Amino acid sequence: MPDWKNFRLSKLNTPEYKHLLLLLYWPVYLAVFQALEHWTDREYTILHSFIDDYIPFNEYFVVPYLFWFVYMFSMSVYAAFFDRDCFVYYMKLIIITSTTACIAYLVYPTALELRPSVFPRDNIFTDITKMIYSFDTSTNVCPSMHVTGSVATMLASFKAKHMNKSWKLTSAICAVLICASTVFMKQHSIIDVFWALVVCVAAEGIVRISDSKLTKNYSRIITQDIDTSNNIQ
Repeated sequence: MPDWKNFRLSKLNTPEYKHLLLLLYWPVYLAVFQALEHWTDREYTILHSFIDDYIPFNEYFVVPYLFWFVYMFSMSVYAAFFDRDCFVYYMKLIIITSTTACIAYLVYPTALELRPSVFPRDNIFTDITKMIYSFDTSTNVCPSMHVTGSVATMLASFKAKHMNKSWKLTSAICAVLICASTVFMKQHSIIDVFWALVVCVAAEGIVRISDSKLTKNYSRIITQDIDTSNNIQ
């Protein structure tokens, strides 16, 4: 764990704090995503599956839907401050999945027509849902970033050094509820969820393979150094 008492911006590029530079991805991603959101004069493919018709609208799922922000922020803070390896793994997943999603939104614009025109109930959760609908467009939906983000957070929690089985189980439950919330709130089609899971599986595989190669290269370098040292002696 880094010694945060001695942290200075001048030390940001040192091995102890260099992992924080990965946070620079967030402003870049947000800028690109907002640009895609405001680029509306293009043709969108409307996504729909027959499975969507069997999933009823349920405004109570707005709670886990909004909890997504807390879920991801909490993991980012924990990992950045207390578990550097977990943070690097987490950010690699986020970078790969979010970049893939933005590329998909660019080359294959998608949209939905699933939102209810009339709500079955009138309560505070419905009001919150209406507010979300008012500023969150139903475009750029496949793959779902709510799903990629929550799955990435869940996978990172499984690798966290300081999280016991209860915390990991809680994290998994949160991820499942968040994924479910996207379709029950009619923010996404089941198609978006499916492709988001595919992207997550691919991203995890890429990170695992890249980390394995780095470990092998590091081990080879260490072995060569030891052999060189022995030859000199």
